[in-house]
Amino acid sequence: MALNTDEFPITKRWPPRRAEVIQLYSLGTPNGVKVSILLEELGVDYDVHRISISDPEDQMTPEFISLSKNNKIPAILDPDGPDGTPMGLFESGAILIYLADKFGKFLPKSGAARYEVLQWLMFQMGGVGPMFGQVGFFHRYKGAEIEDPRPRTRYYNEANRLLGVIDRQLEGRDWIAGDYSIADMAIVPWIRALRVFYEAEKEVGLDSFANVARYVERFEARPAVQRGLEVPPRQD
Repeated sequence: MALNTDEFPITKRWPPRRAEVIQLYSLGTPNGVKVSILLEELGVDYDVHRISISDPEDQMTPEFISLSKNNKIPAILDPDGPDGTPMGLFESGAILIYLADKFGKFLPKSGAARYEVLQWLMFQMGGVGPMFGQVGFFHRYKGAEIEDPRPRTRYYNEANRLLGVIDRQLEGRDWIAGDYSIADMAIVPWIRALRVFYEAEKEVGLDSFANVARYVERFEARPAVQRGLEVPPRQD
């Protein structure tokens, strides 16, 4: 189904290359790659549009905010939404649930197993993402200029605690909620960020968690994950 530019103004600024497939508006951040990894794992055809989080000409434009009300990536447009009606969606956790339900993979349909996955997804959304993100801010980015050590110490310690929670949960299992799921796709990109983006692995004690290390290795070995981590392509 074609996407109406009056209903979805974002398509005026970022025209779909193939209007019949899911449109992904994203960047290669921990939140952004959650969705591209899931799309790659699903084998779903999609178009990707690179949204800069540092360029106000992208993220803060009326066109982008018309879809992503919180002006954050990622966001999607599905031309074949519920009942065949086009639908836009923002917030990475909501997008993961929507896509997993739509295609019937990586999230159990019902019962205790479904809520097991959802609780670990919420654990990432409410804990891991915000706290690890603060590590990045106070260790690597603007917050590193603050002389008072208390903020960064607080977030180092909280990140270490959360890694301990993950490590204990992984004892005797490969994936956080049993089978591989959207919870893993949400959590591991943030663990990677501690090393890849923030260079704070020493400060948070990342290397002291053996189960976490093996978990990341298993995740990164998946071909779909490797593809999803490169979406959208870097502009070096």
